[in-house]
Amino acid sequence: MLIFVANKDSQLIMESLKTEQSFVCRHPEGQLIYLAEHLSLPASLNPHRQAIEILDKHDDYPLVAKRNIAHEVKIGDVTLGDGKLQLIAGPCSVESEDQLIETAKQLNKLGIKFMRGGAYKPRTSPYSFQGLGHDGLKLMQDVAKMHDLHAIVELMDVRLLDTFLEAGVSAIQIGSRNMQNYDLLKAVGRTKIPVILKRGLAATIKEWLLAAEYIAAQGNSQIILCERGVRSFEPSYRNMLDITAIPVAKKETHLPVIVDPSHAAGRTDLVAPLAKAAVAAGADGLLIEIHPQPSKALSDKDQALSFNEFEELVRDLKLINRAPHASEGSDELEK
Repeated sequence: MLIFVANKDSQLIMESLKTEQSFVCRHPEGQLIYLAEHLSLPASLNPHRQAIEILDKHDDYPLVAKRNIAHEVKIGDVTLGDGKLQLIAGPCSVESEDQLIETAKQLNKLGIKFMRGGAYKPRTSPYSFQGLGHDGLKLMQDVAKMHDLHAIVELMDVRLLDTFLEAGVSAIQIGSRNMQNYDLLKAVGRTKIPVILKRGLAATIKEWLLAAEYIAAQGNSQIILCERGVRSFEPSYRNMLDITAIPVAKKETHLPVIVDPSHAAGRTDLVAPLAKAAVAAGADGLLIEIHPQPSKALSDKDQALSFNEFEELVRDLKLINRAPHASEGSDELEK
């Protein structure tokens, strides 16, 4: 059994529940208390039942489980999960100020509000470009602010969390390699900043949702799930985009679900078809890599779209059921 007790009532109820069979997780607004399945609430708590909320233990992730109310996440002044498709785009890695300014201008042109970019990059080879670090983080935030964009940056190390918060990033991305970095999940859970949680490259949907539960259990409900493909036996593309995961995650949870077709594809020519399939399957948004000069990108150049390719994709997305909210009102796209 999982119960929630507000802070004002927690001391009395905790005293009554003293037992080695319970586990307590601290939450900013109260206490989450897990009781062993064979235990029940003592009769002494009957007068205080109104102060106790019994949560349905739904496959071990009760806080992110599907509820009757829609859950929306706000990044700055933009909402995800309200039925309007949102686009997040930018380079894999922050390389220079000129690169970011060109990208920001392109996003402004299309009416897109979110810019992604990696300042700290986890790379398979230790000899690959791993980002500009703190300088890249500052560049990302400065350029985003200059162009009225919301910066979304991947956090790899819990020791850098305060640096990210001080920089003023609009949302933090937890990458595939860190989906089960529990100390990192708990740390971002203690903040109020929106978190984009990517699915691990070999994670089941349940493991992905349990990772989200780690964040929610610390008090941060501003979570966006991101499907980015899982590893398979097929060598023709980078990862296998699990389209089925989109409706399953949306049925299992109340969290918005977005898709990263770039990392799934690993190839420019596959990004657009996968993006369209994701939108058709009900994704709340897309996370796409673009670059002013893809052939010169310092990381993942084979999957980065050129500005022209990206603009064509945005036009096509307007034809699939829902027009992307990000492109509404853009005269350029109407030409």
